[in-house]
Amino acid sequence: MANYLLPLLKAIAARTKANFIEKTRQTSVVQEQFLYSLLRGYQDTELGKKYQIRQIKTLDQFRERIPVLPYNSYEPLIERIAHGEKNVMTPDPVVYLSLSSGSTGKQKLIPVTRKSQKAYQKATQVSMGFADEALRSQGRQLGKIMSVGSVQVFGRTSGGIDYGPASVGVLRLGKLLYEHIVAHPFDTLKPADMLARHYVCLLFALRERDLRNMGGNYPMLVLRVCNYLEQYAEELIHDIEQGTIASWLKLEPELRASLERRCLANPRRATQLRQVLQTEGRLTPKLAWPNLSLVATARGGTSDFYFEQFPTYFGDTPTFGVAYSSSESMFGICHSLNEDSGILAIESSFFEFIPVDQWEESHPKTLLPTEVKVGEYYRILVTNYTGFYRYDVGDVVQVVGFYEQAPLIVFRYRRGGILSSITEKTTEFHVIQVMQALQDEFGLLLDDFCITLSESEIPAHYLVNIELASGQTLKNPQAFLDRFDLKLQEIHTSYAVKRPDQVPSPRLRLLAPGSFRTLRQRQVQKGIPDFQLKLSHLSEDRNFLAGLAVEQEVRLPDDL
Repeated sequence: MANYLLPLLKAIAARTKANFIEKTRQTSVVQEQFLYSLLRGYQDTELGKKYQIRQIKTLDQFRERIPVLPYNSYEPLIERIAHGEKNVMTPDPVVYLSLSSGSTGKQKLIPVTRKSQKAYQKATQVSMGFADEALRSQGRQLGKIMSVGSVQVFGRTSGGIDYGPASVGVLRLGKLLYEHIVAHPFDTLKPADMLARHYVCLLFALRERDLRNMGGNYPMLVLRVCNYLEQYAEELIHDIEQGTIASWLKLEPELRASLERRCLANPRRATQLRQVLQTEGRLTPKLAWPNLSLVATARGGTSDFYFEQFPTYFGDTPTFGVAYSSSESMFGICHSLNEDSGILAIESSFFEFIPVDQWEESHPKTLLPTEVKVGEYYRILVTNYTGFYRYDVGDVVQVVGFYEQAPLIVFRYRRGGILSSITEKTTEFHVIQVMQALQDEFGLLLDDFCITLSESEIPAHYLVNIELASGQTLKNPQAFLDRFDLKLQEIHTSYAVKRPDQVPSPRLRLLAPGSFRTLRQRQVQKGIPDFQLKLSHLSEDRNFLAGLAVEQEVRLPDDL
């Protein structure tokens, strides 16, 4: 059945994409229609009455009467929704509460309705249409995918509403569709144990020699799966040959029994994989699936640093960002391979943009999508089916162009993710650019890095904490540190101005192997789901890396 359904899904995606493109030619009209339709539908909710939405007739009135608010202003209302109250923020029933990752701050619960879920699904269809077209232009094919998410909810509120990560809600509500486009059973996403979940996903996906696509929320997660494939290649091949599932995996008994019933022996495929392993000395996705066409994972923000390692596992297989989204909103729809930008998702939310000179204002003047300028940075506000109005997500985006009349945006960093020894305001985007350049310059591969501040000095030193990838050696650490300092000055004007006599010299710390794995485990233990985890590349928390072994600390001559 799947062989017949996939072409149908592609046809639907192509039609949905064509309709979306037509609407980008009238962005202002589409955005205004979205807003007025939403206001009419939400005017009799408790929040709608508070803001007297019924009386709002123009965009100017909307922007004048409704304040720009962060999450904590909505939190008491969401708690009431969780307890079962109706018509508080949305007229439609809340069917799920998405829990944000909390990687960059406190976790948040976001109301999900059937209408908000459909908006996500429609945007994803548009993205699928773009991906299919782009792949066909390269002679590649969109096909079945290996996905490494989870369908584990965290619990149920006193009001009977399930809550958990946003991606879990998407998968659970789209289970029927999942069964036809993913190369492993839905039950493979149920194990609570991270290794067990990834292992069984790989076990079933490896049976499909013609697998075309591989996907994960973040590049770091995709790389972890690649590592598991290498580490457990022999065990996986044995299980495929025998039709078994490794006894040492932490699988719930009923779930193990369910998966074992579907795990039939496939000696022929096992022989193919074993031959690859013996010939190449390793098993990577590109070697296991020679027709792999696409790796679907987030681009922009913290993601780009990890793409340096992708050729090792995927060769020249293109990446595709699918969408720039969060628990709160769909923001951008990916339209091209190997690119960070997304077309503003003009049918998913009503968007406003706060220019930099308004960031500190309590009631900032905002711009509409057609008013933004290419190259500029903005904080982005959303009004949508979640019941948020002019909600400040905290994301900082850069406009890099236009697709017809809709801006092309790239997520750069989460506001608050800024590091200052004094007042220079170094962002994650700055340091990612520097470290990508240094990897190329020194022919070096890093497992990961994080910039922090020294504890005792005022003003503080930047601490450049790096972990080398397996087998890598940094022959001249002091030269690396010197180039970090100079490169950051090249791309960050404020740092360059203040560095000579105000900001002290940075220091390089080489961390022991496995340090960032330990750091990720700590975050998971704090309650952040492994498949949502994205480590920040800079942190103002002086204890963020506490307890990690420093093998070497390097200073510049003026700091000795």
